[in-house]
Amino acid sequence: MDTSQRQKLLDLIDGQREHAVEFLRTLVTIPSVTGNEGPIQSHLNDYLGKMGLEIDMWDMDAEEIQKHPSASVVTESYEGRPNIVATRKGTGGGRSLLLNGHTDVIPAGPSESWTDDPWAANIRDNRIYGRGTSDMKSGVSCQVLAVQYIADAGIKLKGDVLINLVVDEEISGHGTLDTVLRGYKADAAISGETSTLAVQPACIGRIWFQILIRGKSAGIQQRYTGVNAIDLGYKIKLAIDDLEKHRLETVSHPLYPDILDTLPCLVGTIQSGSFASAFPDTCMLQGSIATVPGEDHNGVKQSFLDHIAKAAADDPWMKDHPPEITFGNKFGGLDAEAADIPVDHPIVTSLVECFKEVTGKDPEISGRQGAADTRFLINNGDTPTVIFGPGPTAVMHANDEYVDIDDYITAIKVYALSICDWCGVE
Repeated sequence: MDTSQRQKLLDLIDGQREHAVEFLRTLVTIPSVTGNEGPIQSHLNDYLGKMGLEIDMWDMDAEEIQKHPSASVVTESYEGRPNIVATRKGTGGGRSLLLNGHTDVIPAGPSESWTDDPWAANIRDNRIYGRGTSDMKSGVSCQVLAVQYIADAGIKLKGDVLINLVVDEEISGHGTLDTVLRGYKADAAISGETSTLAVQPACIGRIWFQILIRGKSAGIQQRYTGVNAIDLGYKIKLAIDDLEKHRLETVSHPLYPDILDTLPCLVGTIQSGSFASAFPDTCMLQGSIATVPGEDHNGVKQSFLDHIAKAAADDPWMKDHPPEITFGNKFGGLDAEAADIPVDHPIVTSLVECFKEVTGKDPEISGRQGAADTRFLINNGDTPTVIFGPGPTAVMHANDEYVDIDDYITAIKVYALSICDWCGVE
């Protein structure tokens, strides 16, 4: 694509700024909390259809998907919560590109905790505020509009572009896994997850765990005859703290120089006892452990089991009554593998060069400090995938979540040029 075509495309996107903002605001006003993605998927299906794309929209089969070793236990039905793959067929001879994004969001929480209505998509200080603006409806919007604006500019692509909009990312990631199982793959993919405009060839893994500790019951007057499960739970909590310290000293990855922020291993909740005036004989700890690309996922689990077993063996009660440990994929929690592609992979270098062209600056190249659906595309789908999105990672899942409008428009431009460069143009 010559310089004049590129500038024409960038100018067209600048001219569509108001349209792009309103497109995103409309998505934000649809409260697509995980489990209720039907309305937003229907809206996007209609929009993509009007763009002239070939659309495959389907409901997942929960029983079938849970047969896959990377699947998690789910309790909600997938009926009426379809996945979408919308394809713009190329003229031939180019490389294919899959654009992956999720449309579900976490709950907004109490509205009084927000400055604005979380579903109003209000604009203040050149930012759009609302649940999902960062994570990741701005990324989804970039992907859809980049494909639309390329067509509006009269540019014909050689390779196929597939827009993959999935559900249930926030809980299990099954939307993307099921896309892979349905047979979709491409020469490369870009995920629109939050990255604050950083180019991210890697994502961490996250393993949720729950630990049930059984003490010995006793009446409150004769509490000295029992074994307090809260005391036992605290010992295990300290053991997990020690494990985190060890991992911070021994685990590293070049895309994660700030290993302290990258590798949390902690207890997030402790539940024990049933009544304020009763002796606590059980304790449940729940938490998570992060991993980096290159680690053996199952090996990390085993090291966790071994570490807790050793701590329990040092306790006079728990050595004969060991804690019962369950990982996320068995109780409906997250059990996500880390994933990465080489920093010099062509899809990464293409994004980097297009970012430079749009902004005049070098992008940050880093690893995402959170799990992402890219794990399924890379590890299960044979599709090299990089993360790039306008959403600020620092405000994902936060009250007063937002996306900067200038960053959003920048991301659309980078997507548009990257699609053209990767797929090739007539």
